[in-house]
Amino acid sequence: MSMFSTGILVLTSPLHTLQLRIAPVLSSAAQLVERTLYVHLHPGLNLGSSTQPRPVFIPPVVDLSSFISRVYSNAADICGHLDVRVLLTNVCATNGGQTIANCPFPTPQCLSHSPEVVLTDFPLHDPGQSHQVTQCLQRYTGHCYVCSPSLSSVLLHPQLVKFLDKEEALETAERKAEFLHTYNDVVVGGTFDRLHGAHKTLLNISCLLANRRFLIGVCDQAMLKKKMLKELIEPYALRVEKLQEFLRDVKPSIQVEIVPLEDPYGISVVDPLLQCIVVSEETRKGGEAVNKKRIENGLSALVLHEIQLLKDSHHSETEEEKISSSSLRSRLLGTLLTPPTVSCDTAHLPPLPYVIGLTGGSGSGKSSIARHLEALGAVRIDCDKLGHEVYWPGTAAYHRVLEEFGPDLMNEDKTINRRALGRKVFGNKERLKALTDIVWPEIALLVKDKIRQAREDGKQVCVVDAAVLLEAGWTDMVHEVWVTIIPDEEAVTRITERDGVSSEDALRRLQSQWSNAKQVERANVVLSTLWEPQVTQKQVLKAWNLLQKRIQQTGR
Repeated sequence: MSMFSTGILVLTSPLHTLQLRIAPVLSSAAQLVERTLYVHLHPGLNLGSSTQPRPVFIPPVVDLSSFISRVYSNAADICGHLDVRVLLTNVCATNGGQTIANCPFPTPQCLSHSPEVVLTDFPLHDPGQSHQVTQCLQRYTGHCYVCSPSLSSVLLHPQLVKFLDKEEALETAERKAEFLHTYNDVVVGGTFDRLHGAHKTLLNISCLLANRRFLIGVCDQAMLKKKMLKELIEPYALRVEKLQEFLRDVKPSIQVEIVPLEDPYGISVVDPLLQCIVVSEETRKGGEAVNKKRIENGLSALVLHEIQLLKDSHHSETEEEKISSSSLRSRLLGTLLTPPTVSCDTAHLPPLPYVIGLTGGSGSGKSSIARHLEALGAVRIDCDKLGHEVYWPGTAAYHRVLEEFGPDLMNEDKTINRRALGRKVFGNKERLKALTDIVWPEIALLVKDKIRQAREDGKQVCVVDAAVLLEAGWTDMVHEVWVTIIPDEEAVTRITERDGVSSEDALRRLQSQWSNAKQVERANVVLSTLWEPQVTQKQVLKAWNLLQKRIQQTGR
């Protein structure tokens, strides 16, 4: 069976039975669709009828809310590569038993990704109906959505669908739907970094509850400072763009407003039209704090609608048990975030050895990662050690430093007093630049000699361990830039313990270097030594193995 980029899964079984069947149905769909899978709910749809079925509204019921959570939970467990989206276009609140709108699809809905295949769980009681059902399915889907002109249709394997027996059919007919209370204006808040199943559950259920307006506060700047691996959080504009795309697909009729969240409350404590805030068991206290502020501001309290957290069956010992953005960010460590590009600066580099430029702030654990890579077979080039060599008597840098900064820097044994030199340049950007203009080019020459020696020895990988790799502009000597990061607070602790300096001095040292965020912007791979040594070792091994694959794929 061919793989399709995007598909629609039309589900026709009753909601309360679908919850038990959705896992095998999703698993089957994931074998056919590789990028985006839209889930369209139409319980009771009869695709075997000779009459073309028309879409009808589904009321917002408790079973639907539970089903949404089950879909995203199962999707995370069994088809993590898929971007699953539950569509709510034909879900509408009722007023006195009458639907608010007339038709859920007055014109076909244009989705962000045009579906190439439509799948269904509709049971075939007669195999001879197969052609009729697939044609009916295609016509029905084309009435609801703008699809690829060459739309294919697939009936999922009958073994994946448990047919309703008589007792279950009777129970379904007699089952009384429990309606959800809906609201005109609903609000949520969050980071929404790299939309995952828990985000989608929150957004879908919020859309289910909102009749008119959906207000979203997205964390920005001050609200990101304490987030784990905050340097890997997507830019605010990109997070907003992804939210807008998802919500246009899920419920295009709703009015979506997205605003930056600079404190824990935001617009939720001043907007008088809001009626409901959607929270999880983890953020309920935040919702209660919002209500306290609203009451202080003379506004009515919001209804707190609580949803359950989704469990992450793939979490490691360092990750949260729930599906979370921080866990997803930690899984990015060691992977290729940005493919290396061949520019005029790097085009001259020979294919082997493949050169990794490893950098990071003081205390980040860069050297320990370099040692791990060395143990795996890389040639380590220690630029700190080479930096000492360029000051040796008789070298070009030695004479130029004495000319520039004075012969009083010379010790009795003719070596340069680097501590005295440091005092002359400390806090003086012009004098520091004068020094680095002398020293850095000389270090670069030594690095190139080491790389050339590794090539002659037939080595495949070199690691240039350099704290100033980016500042010095040495990226023209490497194929990839790897950056190691830890929070500044942890770095200060490590520097004070290692070097015996005060916290203030350690912080000043960090502030004189490129920030983590600035370095990550230039990184192909990011690593972190924040956790136990064995976690770092696993991370480096993952990075190394992925690197070997890249080297093989590029024919190096």
